[in-house]
Amino acid sequence: MPLWSEAILIVILAILIDRFIGEFPNRYHPLRWMGNILGGIDKRLKKRDGNYATVLGFLSYLFILILFGGIAIAMTAVLRTYVPDPYGKILWTISSAFILKLTFAIFSFNKHCEPVCSDLENGNTVDAADKVRMIVSRNTEGMDEAHIASSCCETISENYADSVCTPTFFMGLLGIPGAFIYRCANLMDAMWGYRNEKYEKLGKFPAILDDILGFLTSRISALFLVLGSAILGMDWRNSWKITKEDNKVTASPNSGYPMAAAAGALGIKMDKENSYTINKEARFPGCGDIRRCLRLVEFSSVLFMILVTVPLFVFLGVHVQIYFEDLFVKGIEWIAEVLK
Repeated sequence: MPLWSEAILIVILAILIDRFIGEFPNRYHPLRWMGNILGGIDKRLKKRDGNYATVLGFLSYLFILILFGGIAIAMTAVLRTYVPDPYGKILWTISSAFILKLTFAIFSFNKHCEPVCSDLENGNTVDAADKVRMIVSRNTEGMDEAHIASSCCETISENYADSVCTPTFFMGLLGIPGAFIYRCANLMDAMWGYRNEKYEKLGKFPAILDDILGFLTSRISALFLVLGSAILGMDWRNSWKITKEDNKVTASPNSGYPMAAAAGALGIKMDKENSYTINKEARFPGCGDIRRCLRLVEFSSVLFMILVTVPLFVFLGVHVQIYFEDLFVKGIEWIAEVLK
């Protein structure tokens, strides 16, 4: 099988794994392990001001990137190089797909949002608000039905850029190393990217890197939501209009783009109290809008991966990945030669 067809198969397999297998259990998920390591560093850190904390944040990023990205490349390199064909190529393709799947998520938000919808439909806003707390970083206690539904739509659309477009874009450019370069920065930004005394310096590097890496893809994500809404028969004209008008209302320089595009397409208002309002003249969303938002984001995600990720991975990413795999193999062979 030629390399280009293997590259296409890897991306398709990764999408199918995401759809039919979903997220790995927390105890086995590398992102959880990364989080545990970062949590351990956080607990032991005494000095949190000045350049010391900023440098430590940078070194922490390099550490988890080299550790987890290195393990991933080592696995695929060993399978491709040392397992006889055709089994080596088959295992390399499957393992690459599983590893790349770990860095993005298309269909996982349905399992978080559907229970919220069920509670809202049964009039149980207290339990719905408690469940929303699992997917948003805000106080949800006492939240009303309108803001619960809005919170779901906000996080679904925002994560379209953060959890799909950006990691798979860098996967397309640089293969497994590219996917981990972004995912490590995004995880650290989620954990340490707060502007307070505790994390202002420690999370400075990953927060800036996350914004830089997501700058282009967040804007592209809005275009794909407009395209997806047009294909699905939603209001693509309004999606484009609200994207242009409200993309800068959020504190993040990137998250406003996909959120505004989704709000316009669905004809809904997204409102975070005391922070921002997107598409302020529209109505608040309900349960049906949460499901429509999921449908729009899932469809646009697959569209993005087919039209952007696959071509990039075929022409660039898979070759970069193999280059790093070959470097690992040469390093192992050099060490073996030295130890003889």
